[in-house]
Amino acid sequence: MDKNDRRAICTAYKERKGLGGVYSITNRVTGEKHLFSPPNLQGAENRFEFMVQTNGCTVLSIQKEWASYGPDAFFFEVLESMEQGETQGAREFREDVKALEELWKEKLAAAAK
Repeated sequence: MDKNDRRAICTAYKERKGLGGVYSITNRVTGEKHLFSPPNLQGAENRFEFMVQTNGCTVLSIQKEWASYGPDAFFFEVLESMEQGETQGAREFREDVKALEELWKEKLAAAAK
């Protein structure tokens, strides 16, 4: 790989738009949903698939449930995604994704009543 190819790849990586959002990991047995809001949804989904394949839970909030029910008791669901704006910095994007998670918490709490 020459310098121009490497430079083009680096530039494309830096200019890619982030796709963040809110997802849940839900326990099929208990029905309990655990919400998360990463700035990289694809990475989160990949980590979940790896956890299922290796039966190794890296999410502290569900480790006890995972040990009790096993990986087949859980599923990953994207609730809403958002694309990072062209002028939006990483910190601002993370804050927006976190605000989206708060909206989803309120929405799910209202639906549970």
